[in-house]
Amino acid sequence: MRTLCSSTLIGEFFVIGFAGLVAMKDPDLSMAQVWTVSGIAMFLCLLLCGLVTRPGGVALGWALQIALIASGFIVPTMFFLGVVFAALWWASVHYGKKVDEAKARFAAQGDKTSPSGA
Repeated sequence: MRTLCSSTLIGEFFVIGFAGLVAMKDPDLSMAQVWTVSGIAMFLCLLLCGLVTRPGGVALGWALQIALIASGFIVPTMFFLGVVFAALWWASVHYGKKVDEAKARFAAQGDKTSPSGA
């Protein structure tokens, strides 16, 4: 699960950075505001790469997905990209857990069938 979720979060890191560049064109926002919010969100993406397998890591990831969708109020394209990344996040969590379970089953089968005298 960690690999799939981390890949999604790294993709989000770059999308948030590019959205920050687009948001700088908004005359109502200062550069400091844009990069404070974007920087915090980008830092959270990196932080979550390490925390995704810990308790609450997936929930924090979902909170980040909601924030990404909500950023569409500033950069309208982010409504679409936020939904795309939320779907990727769901797939990463869902299929990542399945892969982890399959690995555990495979390892358990390997332990049962390993030759004891070889």
